[in-house]
Amino acid sequence: MSKIDTIHIVGGGLAGSEAAWQVANSGVRAVIHEMRPVRGTDAHVTEGLAELVCSNSFRSDDAEYNAVGLLHEEMRRAGSVIMASGDAHQVPAGGALAVDRVGFSDAVTQALEAHPLIEIRREAITSLPPAEWGSTIIATGPLTAIELAEAILSETGEEQLAFFDAIAPIVHKDSIDMKVAWFQSRYDKAGPGGTGADYINCPLDRETYERFIEALIGGDKTEFRDWERNTPYFDGCLPVEIMAERGPETLRHGPMKPVGLTNPHNREVKPYAVVQLRQDNALGTLYNMVGFQTKLKYGAQAEIFRMIPGLENAEFARLGGLHRNTFINSPRLLDRQLRLRSRSDIRFAGQVTGVEGYVESAAIGLLAGRFAAAAALGTDIAPPPETSALGALLTHITGGHIAEGASFQPMNINFGLFPPVEIPRQPGKRLRGKEKIRAKRFAITRRALADIDIWLGRHQEAAE
Repeated sequence: MSKIDTIHIVGGGLAGSEAAWQVANSGVRAVIHEMRPVRGTDAHVTEGLAELVCSNSFRSDDAEYNAVGLLHEEMRRAGSVIMASGDAHQVPAGGALAVDRVGFSDAVTQALEAHPLIEIRREAITSLPPAEWGSTIIATGPLTAIELAEAILSETGEEQLAFFDAIAPIVHKDSIDMKVAWFQSRYDKAGPGGTGADYINCPLDRETYERFIEALIGGDKTEFRDWERNTPYFDGCLPVEIMAERGPETLRHGPMKPVGLTNPHNREVKPYAVVQLRQDNALGTLYNMVGFQTKLKYGAQAEIFRMIPGLENAEFARLGGLHRNTFINSPRLLDRQLRLRSRSDIRFAGQVTGVEGYVESAAIGLLAGRFAAAAALGTDIAPPPETSALGALLTHITGGHIAEGASFQPMNINFGLFPPVEIPRQPGKRLRGKEKIRAKRFAITRRALADIDIWLGRHQEAAE
């Protein structure tokens, strides 16, 4: 008989969905409290669980040389419903794992609805969960209800929980001029379900690029509400016009870099800059503008983005927008089991903990679900090893990677979060430069997968 027979999860996004799946698959009942459609948000458009409101990309799927690809693989080995649904609904995206957003959300929703130990309640939770719930995971993500955010502030004594994030426009493929644009992935790299020609590329010469940057900076932008004015941006998802304001060459060295691409319409002239669009749905009818999250007003977006060669007649299925993200000071407030120090019956998961990215959010949901289920069954488990992607991410949000005097900031998974590793020596060969970096990354990923397999095996043994 379990000590706790039900675990409540507040929020049905990627983290909440994953947490519920892990709880239920451990043999403990899970109740998801999701406020949509009872109460909507500024970014969501459906009632589905795990709806993707920004990009449709889970980023690189390379588990040998990329940190997020490694995280994908660790989550797959842990039985992640998010990764299983993503794999089942992938669309071509070069070296990335991108998904059909509707098919993906439907798959997650159907899996959770069909699970005999999962109940979904459509209701808004506007205060901290009552103690009688016994065990709760708050996974409300970047769009936490204001009342709940205020309750968290009151409980934790924090002054601020929020920052801004932005979403990119989506274009109808048949409105893109393919006599100007072309299909190609950078360096022709093929990824899961891809061919090496998975992005639509729109070239800009220097004069067009400079006029475009000028228009971005001068474009009419969304005004902040009074309560939003002092909210900072997260550097990993800056609006494109904010990047442009940082210097005229910023975008050319960011999302508009022209490297690894050859324009088949004019092979003699290298583009000065390139805008890439990535497939957004399984039908291949919609493409999103990579890196073009924005807070420009709708009229300005349509006018300015149609300055891009190949998009002169673009029809937008969705224009970009701005939404408010929320995160807590996890290193101060949470322990290594993701429990709130002031109330050990409450765990936090997902983006609200200060991770950034779909996969990272789901990963923390996975850990919170496993921790809560183990405690409910009376079989507490140790956190995953810091040498794994799951462990490195957990260590970041619980304070292990913060320099003395530095403030806590949201973070994507990256190799900088992993402990150092020794590169195996190769007789007669001395590695330098990029070759050494690749060897180091490969050593990190091999160590991580070996260590996470041991951790998962121990967790399984404890559950049995």
